Amino acid sequence: MSILKELEKDLKTIIKNAGYEEESIALEPSNRRDLGEYQLNDAMQLVKIYHKNPKEIAEDIVKELQKDNRFTDINIAGPGFINFSLSNEYTYEILNKINLDIYSNIDKKEKKKIIIDYGGANVSKALHVGHLRSANIGEALKRLAILLGYDALGDAHLGDFGRPLGLVIKEIKEEYPNLPYFDPNYEGDYSEIELPITNEDLERIYPLASNKSKEDEEYLEDARDITMKFQSKEKGYYELWKKIVDISKADIKNTYDSLNTNFEIWNGESDEMEFFDELYKICDEQGLITDSEGAKVIEVEKSDDNSPMPPLMMVKSNGTMSYDSTDLAAILERKVNFNPDEMWYVVDGRQSLHFEQVFRAARLAKIVDDNVSLEHIGFGTMNGKDGKPFKTRDGGVMSLKNLIELVNNETYKRITNESISQEEKKEISKEVGLAALKYADLLPYRGTDYIFEIEKFADLEGKTGPYLLYSTIRMKSLLNKAKYTEGIVTKLKGNSEKDIALTLLELPNVLDRSLNTKTLNEIAEYLYKLTALYNKFYADNKVLVESDEELRNSWLTLTNVVYKVNLLLLDTLGIKVPNKM
Repeated sequence: MSILKELEKDLKTIIKNAGYEEESIALEPSNRRDLGEYQLNDAMQLVKIYHKNPKEIAEDIVKELQKDNRFTDINIAGPGFINFSLSNEYTYEILNKINLDIYSNIDKKEKKKIIIDYGGANVSKALHVGHLRSANIGEALKRLAILLGYDALGDAHLGDFGRPLGLVIKEIKEEYPNLPYFDPNYEGDYSEIELPITNEDLERIYPLASNKSKEDEEYLEDARDITMKFQSKEKGYYELWKKIVDISKADIKNTYDSLNTNFEIWNGESDEMEFFDELYKICDEQGLITDSEGAKVIEVEKSDDNSPMPPLMMVKSNGTMSYDSTDLAAILERKVNFNPDEMWYVVDGRQSLHFEQVFRAARLAKIVDDNVSLEHIGFGTMNGKDGKPFKTRDGGVMSLKNLIELVNNETYKRITNESISQEEKKEISKEVGLAALKYADLLPYRGTDYIFEIEKFADLEGKTGPYLLYSTIRMKSLLNKAKYTEGIVTKLKGNSEKDIALTLLELPNVLDRSLNTKTLNEIAEYLYKLTALYNKFYADNKVLVESDEELRNSWLTLTNVVYKVNLLLLDTLGIKVPNKM
């Protein structure tokens, strides 16, 4: 139980001792710091139950509060608002408790298993800027869920079994018609074939094949036929498909690694295919599947819908699985293999209709229990200065690799520490660039679009990732210079230290709200607030040369607490902290 929750529990007992019963207490910082650090409005609420003057109730509660040495400056304002502050001694106790165990200030949740789908990369296609927010938000939500006690698993959910792969194989067949994969009489070992294709080739081939398919109907029909062949595991085509997936998946992993995004599950649409027959049988036996112009669909419209709700496409008219059916099969696969309590889908907000169809179909088919939560966590787009989705200078879709490189180059220019070698500078710029990219992406509310400005977000000043890294590294440097190992807070001097302590008490509520709303902006804002408060304290006090040894040790312990919290929250956001910058 967090310190704040313990305090609220004790205040409930104090109110009971005053002769009143209150169901719950939510302690919030006061907006009137001249009256006190906290305000209790419970006397006003208790009037409805006890039919007494609110000031009389407040006076009864104040008498009990005055018996507890944790509270000071206790007063009543207006008709019955109780104000109080925390005593210095109790503040020291709070800081020392957090310093001893940072997790003592976090409220753990009831154990749950959660599958978080936040990948969606397409095999053989370059990851682009549209994949950034899914990766950043999904990874941070997973880390937050784990921090608060959940068993959370990230699923890459690769797009590896649809027509794009049919197009790629079609073009490979055009360019390398003599490969054994295309010989129906080949009896050799496919694993021994040296495929003359790299990931760079795949990234070139897909757009080429896609453009050809738009201009040549016969080419498109061949790609559709090839798609059906590898989906039905026809020898040769299926083996080539597997090699393409392996080549592309390795590159996808490298790109996600550069974003500090880690998946526990690397399933793709092909893995869901294994559950399709069972899924189809379940839906068919319940009479959910109907014919629609040669396709098989599930009607998911409700009588109270305010807008049209198209049916879920189970099987296309050409006999292949659809985007709808693979996501539906994924729910069944996750139910069978993991039996999660919740499934979160961190996907562009423009996919909301698709997920509403899939979730309704899953409920109709009863492939998940009623108590299993299915939630689409949508997000807005990252835009350029023109307010449109971020593009390259020539107007094309920017690859994620190129975006990362652009940010790294910008942060490289900002690192001016002459004691750092060029090689170190290159590595540090990657971590600083990652912080710039992630923090800028997580700072806005996830549902809104935002303008990405490289120069602004790479700045060492202001509300940026590099500012947080620089400040955190400076805390570590201060502790190292002081040769701090351990200590306790026994003395503080000014309001700035108290502001830090009160902000630290807010942490469990910040984490709870972030989990409940599935957004990271409040954690990002909190990190900046805490860091800025510490920097103000640091600017006002010469910690290292302080002659009062007791005060110096207390300040160092305060620094250590903020440093630990910063490390924890930066890691929760998926941001690494370099040793220096």
